[in-house]
Amino acid sequence: MSERFPQSGAEWYPNSPLGARDEGIPTGRDVEWEPLLDFRRAGVSETTIHGAVAWASGDKIVHSFGGNVLCYGRSMMKPLMVKVFTKDLEPHTNWRQRAIAVSSHNGTPEHVAAAQSLLPESDWSLVQTPLDVPLVQFGRQVRRPRRWYHCCSGEHAAILQGCRLKGWSRVGYTLPHHPFFTAYLDVLRHALPKNSDGTPWNPLRVARDGCGLPTVSNTVNELALAFSALARDKDEDWIWEAMVREPDLVGGFNRLDSTILKAGGGKVLAKEGADGLLGLAIVHPDFPEGLGVAIKIAHGWNPQATWYIARSILGVLGIDLRNPYAPHRQKAFMVSGVVPPDRAAALEAIPTWDPWSPNTENYDYSWAEYADRA
Repeated sequence: MSERFPQSGAEWYPNSPLGARDEGIPTGRDVEWEPLLDFRRAGVSETTIHGAVAWASGDKIVHSFGGNVLCYGRSMMKPLMVKVFTKDLEPHTNWRQRAIAVSSHNGTPEHVAAAQSLLPESDWSLVQTPLDVPLVQFGRQVRRPRRWYHCCSGEHAAILQGCRLKGWSRVGYTLPHHPFFTAYLDVLRHALPKNSDGTPWNPLRVARDGCGLPTVSNTVNELALAFSALARDKDEDWIWEAMVREPDLVGGFNRLDSTILKAGGGKVLAKEGADGLLGLAIVHPDFPEGLGVAIKIAHGWNPQATWYIARSILGVLGIDLRNPYAPHRQKAFMVSGVVPPDRAAALEAIPTWDPWSPNTENYDYSWAEYADRA
């Protein structure tokens, strides 16, 4: 690094492309990721998706597969982050405003209108989401970047309104020393069991998320425990009902979490998160303390692969989620470890393709027979 042009924040800037080694902070190279599914062309694995899955109920891990990976919960944790303000916002919001508060939305006009309605127009300039364009393809082509198009604008607007109602300064609401973040850590400590030595949970790392808010590091097991608490405490506030009532505001058309919310019939809360995360909170008679499932894809964002995994997990619990749209000339095949061993047999009855899907990756004649004639 040039001494004439020093790097801002040089103490945090990497000094080696191999990366620093921090005790207790495993990187992806230290984690023994497991295959979760693979896409096969004519029976040959062409793409293998690695990752980790954890099931939790109450304060116990029911099943863990792929390694207890340390990662950031990011937008998957919005249903817990907004719990800081549920009592304050309840008298001042309708169901659509509550749903957009926990959303990672597509940036459609419907989403933008719901997010903006959380604040008086005089406060819109306080929103500190990055400039962005809608996630939907048409919008990306024809729109200029705006803060309201960012997928987290509803959450930011809700936080600003919540801070006003609590009497907290709205200046610096995105910083980790703000009262909002301190209160969010308390929500997590309520959801997560204490450490083995009896001390409260604390994050190993706090980083700046893509939207500017702090995000904390959690293991996949911890993420599952947190979503188990969402199911256990579903009736304590409006988070669950808002997401179930307005699923298309949580994500958008054909988004995985919105589709799961519709398929779950009020028994499943789902929230996607970057990068490669899906959290499921499930009400099920086999898990009276609530069931939480966390899915982490090793290589990051892959909605189609995550969709197949979610369909398999929900399917063995008796919840029918449709298949995603068929990939081109490939079929997905699951690894049984995504569910506990006692549910592996049920997994075999959940196909990852539909009867109407054309078998386009195979020839409809014996190519070897014709080759022998040549």
